[in-house]
Amino acid sequence: MNRRDPEGAIAEAARKYSNWGRWGADDVLGTLNFLDEAKRREAVALGRRGVSFSLSQRFDMNGPQNGWGRRTNPIHTMLMTGSDASLGNQGSPHGIGGADDMITMPLQCSTQWDGLGHVFDHGKAWNGRDAALTVTSEGDLVTGIEHMAPHAAGRGVLLDVGRVVGTEGELPDGFAITEEHLDATAEAHRVSVGRGDIVLVRTGQLTRVRREGWGGYAGGPAPGLSFTTAGWLHRTEIAAIATDTWGFEVRPNEFEHAFQPLHQVAIPHMGLLIGEMWDLDALAADCAADGVYDFWLTAAPLPITGAVGSPVNPIAVK
Repeated sequence: MNRRDPEGAIAEAARKYSNWGRWGADDVLGTLNFLDEAKRREAVALGRRGVSFSLSQRFDMNGPQNGWGRRTNPIHTMLMTGSDASLGNQGSPHGIGGADDMITMPLQCSTQWDGLGHVFDHGKAWNGRDAALTVTSEGDLVTGIEHMAPHAAGRGVLLDVGRVVGTEGELPDGFAITEEHLDATAEAHRVSVGRGDIVLVRTGQLTRVRREGWGGYAGGPAPGLSFTTAGWLHRTEIAAIATDTWGFEVRPNEFEHAFQPLHQVAIPHMGLLIGEMWDLDALAADCAADGVYDFWLTAAPLPITGAVGSPVNPIAVK
């Protein structure tokens, strides 16, 4: 890998690992096609104990955003309150009152999925479409994340790389997770990774920033997947992957003068569904305790018409 030539490396990986046309010219699901009904039936049986874990960070003003890319933390506003009800200001009959609220936020400000219209490569969106005609000021006209809402549920697999490879459960910022690290972690957990799985990679960065403060969590240095894992992501035929970091791939990126090169291959060329800022700590502790690293996972995006990303509250059931 020539660290001075991100353009060449991206082009080569895009050629080798493209899924364009694999599911037809009109496809809007990408790698979620690997998660079919048979895989989902098998996954349902993984909720053996019935214990459940939310894998979402909280959506509030104390979140990680610092203004990068105009992203802000959620703004929660009350429209009606208990005070309004007690003062009789709501005009409702027979003493009934209520509270109502709203939230204003970027769709990718906390735990979320990257949709297929989120990243382009040289003006091309997923499946070779013209980005200019796919995502406009009206939203993603073709691959809006609403199409994925019924499909993101199946077998989840946790790869706790922070626990297996790191020190005291954490990887340092800038640590590039390679295919060898992923395979070694799966072997240590005695778990398989394959077609239709939703893979969760814990680095431990979220654990650290909760202890030390957000710092540069949103957009700064982080452990993450190496660009060299593109082949693994393609070969394993996983349906989706999510991490506990802001950007999924290692930061700083491995090339000079580059920005998120693995995204540039994985989303527009592979059609891979990518999740970021997932909270995997409680799940990881339970997996370490009982030695079981696969589970039923439901992680449906909100069906926001034309959105290129979506908040999500993933639920793992063991």
